[in-house]
Amino acid sequence: MSAPQITPFGTTTQGQDVARITLHGHGLSVAIITKGATLQSVRLAGVDHDLTLGSESLADYEGVMRHHGSLVAPVVNRFKGATAPIGGKVVTFEANQGGKHTLHCGAAGTQHKVWNVVECSDTAVTLALDLPDGEGNLPGNRHVTACFSLHQGARLRLTVTATTDALTLFNAANHSYWNLDGSASWAGHSLQIAASSYLPTDGDFCVTGEIADVSGTPMDFRRGRKITPADTVLDNNFCLSGGRQDLRDVLWLTGANGLTMTVATTEAGIQLYDARSAQRPNGPFYEGLAIEAQNWPDAPNHASFPSIEMKPGEACVQVTEWRFNRS
Repeated sequence: MSAPQITPFGTTTQGQDVARITLHGHGLSVAIITKGATLQSVRLAGVDHDLTLGSESLADYEGVMRHHGSLVAPVVNRFKGATAPIGGKVVTFEANQGGKHTLHCGAAGTQHKVWNVVECSDTAVTLALDLPDGEGNLPGNRHVTACFSLHQGARLRLTVTATTDALTLFNAANHSYWNLDGSASWAGHSLQIAASSYLPTDGDFCVTGEIADVSGTPMDFRRGRKITPADTVLDNNFCLSGGRQDLRDVLWLTGANGLTMTVATTEAGIQLYDARSAQRPNGPFYEGLAIEAQNWPDAPNHASFPSIEMKPGEACVQVTEWRFNRS
C-alpha cells in the first residue's frame, strides 16, 4: 500500500483529536475527517472547484455544519413522535425536533462522534466506531465500519457495515450536499431519479405512511429536468425498491457546466433535501442538494415499509457510489 496522507484537523470541544485523511487516485482527490466520518471534499481532475460543500473549520462541523458530509447513523432521518417499535416493544427516543420527533438519532448520532482509523492507503480508508448497548435507547452493542474507496472511472464508494449482539434498528446515510457548478445555488442543475413513487410528509416533515405515485406531480424526475428552488421543493424520500438490492444506478445530477454525478446504491430509498434552512457560516441557503441513499424513513412505524431491524449474526451492509463524468 502507498503511504496514506493523514493530517491533524483540530481538537473537538470535548478534547478529542480529529484527523483528515486525503485519498488520491483515478482522477479524484477526496478528503474525509474522522469527526462524523465526514466527506469534507471531493475534487475531480480538471475541475477548479469542490463538488461537495465542506469547511476548513472543525468548529463549523461541531456547529451548523454538523450534518454536512457526515455519516448519520445508527438511524438516519426521523422517528415520528420520537418512538418506534423494536421486536414488538415501543421504545422512546430523544425528541430533538421541535420537542416532538427524533431527527438523526439526536445526541446519539454517529455524526457527532470521532471515528477511529482502522486501515488507510492512498485510495482507501476504513473508519470504525463502537456504539454501546442502550445509547440513545437503542439496544445492542454495535460495531460500525465505514470504508471510503476510489475506483477506476472517477468513482468514490462508501461501504458501511454494521453488526449487533441484540435486535436493534440500523439505517445509515451519508449526508453530503452537492453543487457541481461551484455556484451560490444548485439552481440550473438537472436532476433525474429512477423512482416511480415517493413518501409525502406532514407539516413536521415526517412521512405520513402514504406511498404516492410520482406521475403528474412535481416529484416525477424519471425523465430528468432542470430544477430551481422556485419550482422544486424537496425534503422527501424517493422509493427505489421494496428492499436492499445489488448496487445499481438510481440518480443523475448534472450541473450547468455539463459535469454529471451518477449515484448508485444498494438501498431502497434516497432522500433529497433542498437546503432551504441549511447553510455554511456566512453562506447562502440552497447552496447544495443533500442526496442521502438510505432505507425508507420512519420504517418501524409503518408495516408496509422495508424493515430496518438488524439481528445478531446478520451484518448490515450498505453501499453507495458516486461516479463523476464531464461531457
